[in-house]
Amino acid sequence: MKIELFLRKTQRHTQRFITNHFTSIQIIVSYYILMTILSLGLFYLPVFREKGSHVPFVDMLFMAISTVSVTGLSTFDINSVFNDSGIILLEVLFQIGGLGIMMISTAFIILSKRRITLRQRQLIMTDMNQPRLSGIVRLIRTTFSILIWFQVIFGTLFSIYFYYQGYFERWRDAIFYGFYQAISAVTNSGFDVTGDSIKPFAHDYPFLIAIMFLIFIGGIGFPVLMEVREWFLYRKRKERLPFRFSLFTKLAVLAFIILFVSGTLLIYLLEKDHLFHSSSQGVQWINSMFYSMTTRNAGLQIHDLGNFQITTLIVFSLLMFIGCSPSSVGGGIRTTTVAIIGLYLYSFLKSEDNINIFGRRIDDDDVRKSVVVFMLSLGMCFFCILFLSATEEQSLIAIIVEVTSAFGTTGLSLGITPDLSVIGKITIAGLMFIGRIGMLYTLMLFVPKETRDLGYEYPSEKIIIG
Repeated sequence: MKIELFLRKTQRHTQRFITNHFTSIQIIVSYYILMTILSLGLFYLPVFREKGSHVPFVDMLFMAISTVSVTGLSTFDINSVFNDSGIILLEVLFQIGGLGIMMISTAFIILSKRRITLRQRQLIMTDMNQPRLSGIVRLIRTTFSILIWFQVIFGTLFSIYFYYQGYFERWRDAIFYGFYQAISAVTNSGFDVTGDSIKPFAHDYPFLIAIMFLIFIGGIGFPVLMEVREWFLYRKRKERLPFRFSLFTKLAVLAFIILFVSGTLLIYLLEKDHLFHSSSQGVQWINSMFYSMTTRNAGLQIHDLGNFQITTLIVFSLLMFIGCSPSSVGGGIRTTTVAIIGLYLYSFLKSEDNINIFGRRIDDDDVRKSVVVFMLSLGMCFFCILFLSATEEQSLIAIIVEVTSAFGTTGLSLGITPDLSVIGKITIAGLMFIGRIGMLYTLMLFVPKETRDLGYEYPSEKIIIG
């Protein structure tokens, strides 16, 4: 009894110390670091490994960071190191890394019918990148259910499809890889556990369309999924009061569509007379659509990237750098960041003081954050490209693809990942981790809990620009 009382007091004191000395962002990042360490330890357990497999510590650490950040880059052949139990472990880690530590833990709290404290709600808000506390638990409950159901439904459909289409002769293999593909697509992990990614399905267009749909579901943003569900319920109830989507949902969907369509057009125009020249026009469009979608975060491929033109690879790098929507399974600078910067430039050219869209004005603080995230992310990736071009004996385009793939947590590569030096692997691993938690949170990680407001402003003065 005394021991139990002592443990409770120790827990309360520890929680009070953490709350008083660390910000929510610092706590969340610490959770991801601990999750990476735990993943590293699990990877070394014999139950998840093939007999006789040996992987250096740096490579296994690289794998742990890549898994938690759901990037998909690896320095070794996954299928020759991890057994079936190891692949299942990866699928579990995909869920934690893709959906978020706080979403997974909160889902278990809800299932166990325990009370969610205010501090836990604050951490959830931080991990989910939400601006307010209200409705945060409902967001978790709704999006978690949607994403899990999509994985279950499409995992079942893929299993049946794989078996009857003759991709696998045994039901066990069809089910195993069917669910893996569904989980991998929804969480945008992109790990290659077969050695050929999804190249065997390069001409299976119903499967490719299904994969694109799942990538879209995982990358469009959790708040968007919740609002779409509420819209369907609203239409079903036939309420008289009008339903209004939030500005975030409208902007996220608009940016997603513009990037998807423009990416498809660019890839089609660049490769229709090159890599896609022997295919019919319909196949060319399907392939272009697939790469416009997968380069935004999933990292799945149906061709050898080395066969694409350098210009196309630069387009891929740009799409990977942008990534998916905020509050999703994806990384990068996020679609709304690019959208706000584009709107800011448009309003500046029109000499307008405010940025207006969909009958709403975008807050000045969001504009400043977007500019900061874009400029610092661009500067960081540029520095890493320069640094790796000096430390690695690889082509410049291969390094550009590797850096943007790591930062966008995509996983596409020209095959140089295993050949990177130790310092190169550490650099790419750092980019993957930053891409997962986001550049804005990376900056705020070093902001102390207590910041001092000067309480006054200096007089302004004009300077010459341009």
